[in-house]
Parts: sequence; C-alpha cells; structure tokens
Amino acid sequence: MSIFKDKVLLITGGTGSFGNAVLRRFLNSDIREIRIFSRDEKKQDDMRHALQNPKVKFYIGNVREKTSVDVAMRGVDYVFAAAALKQVPSCEFFPMEATMTNVIGTGNVLASAIEHGVKNVVVLSTDKAAYPINAMGISKALMEKVAIAKGRELGEGAQTTICCTRYGNVMASRGSVIPLWVEQMMEGKPITITDPNMTRFMMTLDDAVDLVIYAFTYGHNGDLFVQKAPAATLETLAEALKQTYELVDTKYRNTEVKVIGTRHGEKLYETLVTREEMAKAIDMGNYYRIPCDNRDLNYDKFFTEGNEQISQIEDYHSHNTVRLDVEGMKELLLKLRFIQEDLGIIPRAKNKEIRSE
Repeated sequence: MSIFKDKVLLITGGTGSFGNAVLRRFLNSDIREIRIFSRDEKKQDDMRHALQNPKVKFYIGNVREKTSVDVAMRGVDYVFAAAALKQVPSCEFFPMEATMTNVIGTGNVLASAIEHGVKNVVVLSTDKAAYPINAMGISKALMEKVAIAKGRELGEGAQTTICCTRYGNVMASRGSVIPLWVEQMMEGKPITITDPNMTRFMMTLDDAVDLVIYAFTYGHNGDLFVQKAPAATLETLAEALKQTYELVDTKYRNTEVKVIGTRHGEKLYETLVTREEMAKAIDMGNYYRIPCDNRDLNYDKFFTEGNEQISQIEDYHSHNTVRLDVEGMKELLLKLRFIQEDLGIIPRAKNKEIRSE
C-alpha cells in the first residue's frame, strides 16, 4: 500500500459494490483520505452512518456533469473510475443513458483528472466490452477507447497516467445472479437459469480490487490490464449454491432449477481478451498487460503492416480458461461474506435481506 501513503483517493460510483470493497481494503491502511462520489444520496447516507470514519468524505454529483466532478477532484492523487450503468437489460432499453454515463461521463472524469494534476486514473471495464453484442458492452468498449486514446495522447512521462482494467463476472456484486438465486431459494422459488451451458468468469470483489491496485502500480499510459480467472457453467454454479445452502437447511438441496432461455443481449461465453489483443498481450503471471497501439493517424500503417500471428491466436474467454467443478465453485462461494454470514461462519454485518458484497 506504500504508493497510497498519505494520498487522497477518489472513487466515482463509490457507493457501489466495488467502492465498498475498496473501503474494506483501504480504511485501515496509511491512506489519508477516500472520497466517495456518486449521485445516490441514500446510499451515501447509509455508508456514512455505517462507517463513521473521518477518512471518508462524501460528494454528491454525477459524472455526466463535469463541474460536479471538478469539485470532488481538487487535491486528489488517485482516481478509481467506477461510475457506470452496467445492467445489460437497462442499457439495452436505454442505450443513450448508458452512453451518457459510461462514455461521456468517463471522458469528464479523465478531463477533470488531467486538469487537476491527478497522478493515476484507473478506469474499470468489463468482459462485455470485448466483442460487444449489447448496449452495455458497446458503451463500455467505447469507454475503454476513450481512456486508452487519452492515455496515448498523454504519453510516457506525463503528470497523469490513465489505464484500464477489464474483469469478468464479479461474484455477488449488486444485481448479479448469485444474490438473485439465493433469494429465489430462500423464498422457495425455482432457480432461474438462462442456459445451463453458459459460462462466466468467476472473480471475487477482492480479486477486482487486486487487479486495480496492480494497474496503479505497474500501468503505463494507455495500458489495459486483465486478470486471469477461472470460469464455471451456470449449471455448476447453481448446483454449488444448492449444496452450499444445504448446510443452512437440507430443503435447499432439492431446489428446482428452471431453464428460461437466453435473455436479449446475452452471450454463451464471455471474452476477456480478444485475439487481436492477445497478439500483443504481455503475460505478467496472474495478469495480462495489453499496451496501447501507438500508431498515429498515418493510415498506411494500418493497411500495409499486418500481423499474421492474429489469425493463429485464440481469444481468452470463459470457455477456454480454467473450468471450475462443483467443489471448486463451492470453495469460491465460501469466500463471499454474505454466504459466510448465512452459514454462521462470521457475524452478520448487514440486514439478512442484503445479499450482495
């Protein structure tokens, strides 16, 4: 944590699952101040009362309005750009709203950070930005392009470094499938699965925070970082949940699983790194670092200098990564705090109705 010693960190969209995970990690560190920026005063008030910590400051505002971002940006050293619309169905029905927040809002955060001399900005993206087929993924893909282009423009040695992180399904984040399925089980309803063979990367929120800290530590302007992660089929995940909650009440072992079909905008599997990116990816052990394309607007370079390697490389996706079986999935589930609470492993910190990280 040495790079954060006595520094000021701003988290846009800081009342979300990721912001809460960052606070758990940093509150007892040597960081001087953490600023939570979001447009939801109720969540901010809940967080304020729960924390009662003078290190945490709260700013009401919207990334769509640069002037409100500027107020929170003064004196900031580091920025986690986490504000986003990220529910696939919502973005599908309201793509302009996704564009305003995910693309234009991120552009506002980057412009403000550069103007205020911020040292590092890490922009949080998603696997749905790779080969996007839905509005959420498309807006996130364009958000990545905005951040990478701005990082390329700044170049090496600039006062501000901008890079991106892209990660897969964050287990038990707000609105994700695990809390939904647990809720369905608790209410005696069937678990609703879109496609049993659908695979998703499985990461904890702590993994996501690790990835962002790694990007802060090792990132160059325009870099994209991806953490290698295991995946599981939805069928495996559902079975693992049933067996886990059997420890709470044996009736959950017999929960019905109902296949409802793939929703609009969903993929069978998720890609974390495209084959075009894999051609230039640098293997950092647990991570891939994908440097930005430093070619300029001399278009001849795009048409006369190809890369034969690209046609021989496979994407890095949830069908070809390490595949978890039921036992492996259960081990990962037991890392989730709300499941530990439900099983009585740790004291309950939140209302039992709140089943997200």
